[in-house]
Amino acid sequence: MRRKIRECLLELVVGDITTQQVAAIVNAANSQLRGDAGVDGAIHRAAGPEPMRQLRENYPTGCPVGSAAVTAAGRLPARYVFHAVGPIWRGGRQREEADLRSAYRTCLNLAVELNCESIAFPAISTGAYGYPLDLATTAALTEIREFLLQADSLQLVRCVLFDPGIYGAYCRVVESWDSRGELRNG
Repeated sequence: MRRKIRECLLELVVGDITTQQVAAIVNAANSQLRGDAGVDGAIHRAAGPEPMRQLRENYPTGCPVGSAAVTAAGRLPARYVFHAVGPIWRGGRQREEADLRSAYRTCLNLAVELNCESIAFPAISTGAYGYPLDLATTAALTEIREFLLQADSLQLVRCVLFDPGIYGAYCRVVESWDSRGELRNG
């Protein structure tokens, strides 16, 4: 699915984030920046040792929830990896939505600062961190849409989703927008 928001193309795809031909990919990282399982492990395996070496050198104490660390992409086709730390779901009463939105916004701001014309996101916090898919999808896409309605420098924001079920959840949110990327009334 594709949707134009101002000058940027928002694209939803089912696929493997490690193969994306974009300037930056986002890694769903843990706050210790260890490169564990899931998307995090897959990215580190595909990228090789360089991103992990940079994380150890430049972020020895890790990264706070809602923020992101930047490394080179190693063997990946991207130039950068933004290691975004999303929240662990704790029932929705401990700033989870604000922290999740902050993780997306931080990555979008980094893309602009580093002159990236394109960025690819996974569904941050929806795996081992247990964030309910419908709530995470709404928070993520709302943050992306609000950012794109204000910014002009990105040409492509791609959400690379692991399976058709996650893709469907993302499509339902985007389909609730009008042609300008605004929420439809009623």
